[in-house]
Amino acid sequence: MIAGTVEGAGVELAYREAGVGRPVVVVHDRATDALAWTSALARLGGRAIAYDRRGYGASGAPQGYAATTVEEQAEDLAALLRALDAAPALLLGDGFGALVALDAAKRHRGLVSGLVLADTPLFALVAAATPALAGQRSALEDAMRTGGRDAGVMLLAGDGGDGEARVRACAASAAVFADYVGASSWPVTRRQLRALDVPAAVTTRPGAQAHVVAASDALAALMPTATRGRAADPVAVAAAR
Repeated sequence: MIAGTVEGAGVELAYREAGVGRPVVVVHDRATDALAWTSALARLGGRAIAYDRRGYGASGAPQGYAATTVEEQAEDLAALLRALDAAPALLLGDGFGALVALDAAKRHRGLVSGLVLADTPLFALVAAATPALAGQRSALEDAMRTGGRDAGVMLLAGDGGDGEARVRACAASAAVFADYVGASSWPVTRRQLRALDVPAAVTTRPGAQAHVVAASDALAALMPTATRGRAADPVAVAAAR
């Protein structure tokens, strides 16, 4: 296992990698980090890399970090790929990380050989997602009112992660809330998604919420080279590509 740091788009990014061969880069979801993916790196095969997005784990963040965009995150990813000489890479984007991977493919096509997109929250494609998102916002406000920021982080983290992972998520609360705001920031159109020619697998895990499944269905229908998998392990999907 190799660990180190590289310069992202104005912040230092920490990463871990294992193996040799074709590059596979994990772009993690909100309220998690590269450490949560360490045990999966060997399963991915090739040269598998997981990095802490800005504000998470050992990566840096601007002073007073409170907001981000999908595009800002994708610039970090592009800088990491160049710095590690890991392009073109297969990107495994999880949750918010799937939006980051999509934007990297949209604006930095030469850096991306393929995409595995897990539980993609592209809710602009799904009108029925509005009530679910409104309910989550109301629950988040209630949680923070009674339990403070940590309670809000736990709600946004959902059921994933063990106790140590949840402690790390709370330590990265600024990044968690920045991701929450930034998830709706991606200015993509259906026409642009139809023009994305990168090979892609769109997956949802068992138990994914209905609006997440609907968003993944809509995304896969728009991307001309996408395949759609349900109840799928994204690591196994990436390893098979």
